[in-house]
Amino acid sequence: MPLLQGKVALVTGASRGIGRAIATRFAQEGASVAFTYLSSVEKGQALEAELAALGVKAKGYRSDASDYKAAEELITQVIADFGTLDVLVNNAGITRDGLLMRMTEEAWDEVIRVNLKSVFNLTKAATRPMMKAKSGSIINLTSIVGVRGNAGQANYAASKAGIIGFTKSVALELASRNVRSNAIAPGFIITEMTGEVSEKAVEEWMNSIPMKRGGQPEEIADACIFLASDMSKYITGQVLQVNGGLLT
Repeated sequence: MPLLQGKVALVTGASRGIGRAIATRFAQEGASVAFTYLSSVEKGQALEAELAALGVKAKGYRSDASDYKAAEELITQVIADFGTLDVLVNNAGITRDGLLMRMTEEAWDEVIRVNLKSVFNLTKAATRPMMKAKSGSIINLTSIVGVRGNAGQANYAASKAGIIGFTKSVALELASRNVRSNAIAPGFIITEMTGEVSEKAVEEWMNSIPMKRGGQPEEIADACIFLASDMSKYITGQVLQVNGGLLT
């Protein structure tokens, strides 16, 4: 039997990269999938059709996770459309890299708002229905950068480290209601975002990874399957590192 049969999952930022891989793997494992996109309308519509072709209920929502009211409305709409919400994957995120000395206030604020505030917005909105159901799995995408830092990414690192503290706190608050909260910290994953990194930088990354390769989005999705499924029903408050041994 598929691992997520009968479950309803919401994945944010799913029009490309890791989010798209998560939504696809969830559908392959039998989950009904709600997902969000913001600017990539055509990609969002294409994904909805692809997921439906796998034989599951699927619906895309154009929604800004960093907008508090929009996040509340999204959760309400997903539950109206799907009947329940079992799994929330907070994946939406951006980078605005630059050395601290040159970083603008806007670059700081935007990354914190999109990466960290969105996790607060959606988790808060999903908490009530999950507590009422006495069941739920919240999965937050953080990063190796949130664990160890990275020059030129003070804003991104702060947002991703914040997600870790948030995840652990929520786990402690919701555990008695059987709602779990965990984070996944990807290392260097080959996506559209890494396509913008210089060849030299990519080579340096590869050489520093013990497994000598970048990860695939599907490998992050597989970790999400584990945390979304009943295989991890006694696991909460954890950060699962998926990085090829780059940080142990």
